[in-house]
Amino acid sequence: MTDIARLKSRLPGLRIEDHPTLVRQKSRDFFWYSPVLKRQLHQVTADCVVFARSVEDVVAALAACFEAGVPVTPRGAGTGNYRQAMPLSGGAILDLSGMDGILSISPGRVVAEPGAVIAAIDREARAHSGQEMRLHPSTAKTATVGGFVAGGSGGVGSISWGGLRDFGNIIRLKIATMEASPRLLDLRGSDLHKVSHAYGTNGIIVECEMPLGPAYEWIDVIWGFDSLAAAAAFARDLGEADGILKKELAVVAAPAAHDYFPRHRRWLRRESHIVCAMIARHAYDAAKALAEQGPRAALLFSTAAMSVAERKGLPDIYELCWNHTTLRALKVDPSITYLQTLYRFPDHLSLVAKIHAHFGDEVAAHLEFVRFDGKVTCFGLPLVRFTTEERLDEIIRIHEDMGAVVFNPHRYTLEEGGMKRTDAVQLAFKGEADPRGLLNPGKMIAWDDPSYDYASGGTYLFKGLGQAAG
Repeated sequence: MTDIARLKSRLPGLRIEDHPTLVRQKSRDFFWYSPVLKRQLHQVTADCVVFARSVEDVVAALAACFEAGVPVTPRGAGTGNYRQAMPLSGGAILDLSGMDGILSISPGRVVAEPGAVIAAIDREARAHSGQEMRLHPSTAKTATVGGFVAGGSGGVGSISWGGLRDFGNIIRLKIATMEASPRLLDLRGSDLHKVSHAYGTNGIIVECEMPLGPAYEWIDVIWGFDSLAAAAAFARDLGEADGILKKELAVVAAPAAHDYFPRHRRWLRRESHIVCAMIARHAYDAAKALAEQGPRAALLFSTAAMSVAERKGLPDIYELCWNHTTLRALKVDPSITYLQTLYRFPDHLSLVAKIHAHFGDEVAAHLEFVRFDGKVTCFGLPLVRFTTEERLDEIIRIHEDMGAVVFNPHRYTLEEGGMKRTDAVQLAFKGEADPRGLLNPGKMIAWDDPSYDYASGGTYLFKGLGQAAG
C-alpha cells in the first residue's frame, strides 16, 4: 500500500489526490469493451493520482516513487482499450494530461508535450501552416499524443501512411527513466520502438515530435453495396488508387451500420454493406468515377454539398470507424464485443469472405483498409456477439485455423495481446530505464517471468527490436 502522506511530503508542489472516486475513475480506460477483462479487472485501482504539469514534475514524481518503491502507471486521456492505463499493482497513476503544450510547429513536424490532445494539435497546425497530423485514433477529439504513441498502433491515416510501427511515423521521443535520479533520454530511429506501444513500461514520454502532412478539406462519404464481397473489393480498389487522396477507408457489413449508427440511419439501408471513406475534396470526383466502374455502388451519404448547419450533430466519419464502431455497437447492444485481426495480402479478400460465410451474424465483418508492409490490405475489427468466454476462445481459434492473425484484445499484457514482441534488446532497455520494474508492472510477461519464451511462436504487430534491427 502506498504511503501517500510520505509521497505528499516528498512532492509538496504537486497535486496528489487519493479520493477513492477520483482514483477509481483515473484507474480506468476502455477495458470494458472486453467482457473477459471486465470480469478480471473491474476491481483494479491505484492508491493515488499524481498530476504532472511539467517535465520537472515528472522527474520529481518518478524519483520520489522510486525511493518509496511505489509503482507508477502513466495516463493521458484514458481513451485506450488495451488496459494501458490500468494500474495492476496499485501505486500511483501519473496523470500527464496537464502537460498539454504544443511547443513548435514547422514544415512537416510538430513538437508537443504528451498531454496535448490530437484535435488541438490539428487546429493549431492548420491555423499555423495548413498542416495536420498524418495519423490519429478515432478518439482524436479527446486522445493525447503521448497516449497514442505509448498505447496506439495506427488508425485514421493508416490507409496512406501505415502505422506507428513504420519508420517515419514517429520522429523523436523524449522520455524520463525511473531511477533514483531520473534521466531524460532523446530517442530516434530504431530506438523509438523501445517506447512506442510499450504502455509506459520502458519510460515516461515527456515530449513527442511527430510528422505532419498537408491539411486537406476531407469529404465524408458512404457507399452502399449489395454484398460484402463487392464492398470489400471496392475498398481494396480505392485503397490501391494512389492518385486519390484519402485518409480513412472502412467496410461495415449489413445490418450493423444501419443498426448501430443512429445519426446516419436516415441515409442507410439495412441490407447495405457500406464503405466509409474520407476523401480530399479535389479527389472526390475521381473517387465517384471509380465507384461507377465496378459492381453497382450506391452513393448513400456525402458531406460534399452539406452546409455546416446540415452537418450539425453528425459525427465525423472516422468516428464510425476503428474502435468507435465497437463503441457505437455497445451502446445499442451490450452483448457485443470485438476482435482484432489481420488479413494478409494478397489473399485478404478471399479470407474475409471465408470467415464471414462461416460465422454469419455472430461475427459481423468490420474491415479497416491500411498500408501494411507497403501493401494495401485490411485489419479486421469484427463485432462479436458474446455468449461465453469458451465460445469467444473458440471463435479466435477458428479465425487462426482459417489463416487470420488475431491480436487478442481480451488479454492485458503486451505479449498475449500479440501487439508487441519483447526480446533481449527490449528487456535490456527496460533494465536500464526501469531497474526496479516499477513502471506499469504486470504488463510485460518477459520482465516478470525470466523463463518466458519470447523467441518462439506468434505474430506480433510491433516486431522485436533485435528482429527490427536485423
